[in-house]
Amino acid sequence: MTKPFRIDADLVIPGRGTPVRDGTVVIEAGSVRYAGSRAGAPADVPVRATVPTLMPGLWDAHVHLAGVVATRFEDMLITSPALAGARLAKDLEAMLRAGYTSVRDAAGLGVWIAPAVEDGTIAGPTIYSAGAAISPTGGHSDVHSYPEHWVHPANFREQGFRTADGVTECLKAVRSQLRNNARVIKICATGGVVSVVDHPRHQQFSSDELRVMVEEAARADRAVMAHCHGKRGVMAAIEAGVRTIEHGSHVDEEAAAAMREKDIMLVPTRTIIEVGLRQLARFPRHVARKFEEIAEDHARAMAIAHAAGVTIAAGSDLVTSGPASPLPFAYMGGEAALLVRAGLSPVEAIEAATANGALTLGPQAPRSGMLAPGYDADLIALDIDPLEHLDRLGREEHVLGVWKGGELRHSTVGLGA
Repeated sequence: MTKPFRIDADLVIPGRGTPVRDGTVVIEAGSVRYAGSRAGAPADVPVRATVPTLMPGLWDAHVHLAGVVATRFEDMLITSPALAGARLAKDLEAMLRAGYTSVRDAAGLGVWIAPAVEDGTIAGPTIYSAGAAISPTGGHSDVHSYPEHWVHPANFREQGFRTADGVTECLKAVRSQLRNNARVIKICATGGVVSVVDHPRHQQFSSDELRVMVEEAARADRAVMAHCHGKRGVMAAIEAGVRTIEHGSHVDEEAAAAMREKDIMLVPTRTIIEVGLRQLARFPRHVARKFEEIAEDHARAMAIAHAAGVTIAAGSDLVTSGPASPLPFAYMGGEAALLVRAGLSPVEAIEAATANGALTLGPQAPRSGMLAPGYDADLIALDIDPLEHLDRLGREEHVLGVWKGGELRHSTVGLGA
């Protein structure tokens, strides 16, 4: 068994709670044994490294591990899983080097590639995947530009999409994701931006359909993440008992109060909107138009939710492989700074990007995202103070080291084993 060791830091940010100057973290058997001031640390534990800043590994609570280079849903159906997996291997390694130790795959190939990360075949963050996103026929996770009789058999390729109509099919769709070991269930309660025909304001599933999917997920201790833009869909998802509202573009005071009362979290994914607005010419007109239509309301909804006390987790909604692609994972780190624009303090934004990420998984939540006794020793060392330079969080050039389960997985300055 590896002997306990400690890492000293000028600044320790615990993920939740007050940052500590001149702090240290003691790691033993893959977990945090102590986190706090150096004065209170066990004296018999050797110091392995001293760094400027130590904090929990980052969480992105909403990515799509699709392995595609374009944003069209059609590409997810026609791209070979082998090709997509090869791209994702490189993407996941880059995420780890940027300080991400956990991601929630909101629909993609995460259920299939997660075991390769777990057994060490490839390097990357721990993946908590939804498998396929579930929507009704004609909904956000249907591929509208292909004939229906082509698309619906593709449900069983499980490459990110699953259509279901009526209570029986919805029940089956959830069970199919559980069969694939999905760690969370993703449903589309409203239309979306990238899909062709549906509109973000429109509610999709009926209340009965939503209810049965949430109930079935709960039987397996799985939380439900609900893609929601329009208020009607948001309210229906809240009533059904989902764990998280994803996007929440039209959350108002009433919806925010209901979320706060039921302890439903918001994963606003402002990054994809900001990145999309900067390059509208690269998208089909229907996508560019919907980006423009929701942008202002979305920013307002984030601020409303925060002011109401809704718990927020950081998620980028990025999806494409390669730095030249339209929505690359390289922009993941920008979400924390965008949360500050919505009213969060830097400490709260870091909490959203660490401790709160794990909470999005509900009963499946790991002990992750915090530097506290008993939590997984997933942590990162930085050469900056992210409280002062939040816009640099999640950028590889500022990461000195990344530990997962107490094991050093990436280092740029010889931090030792």
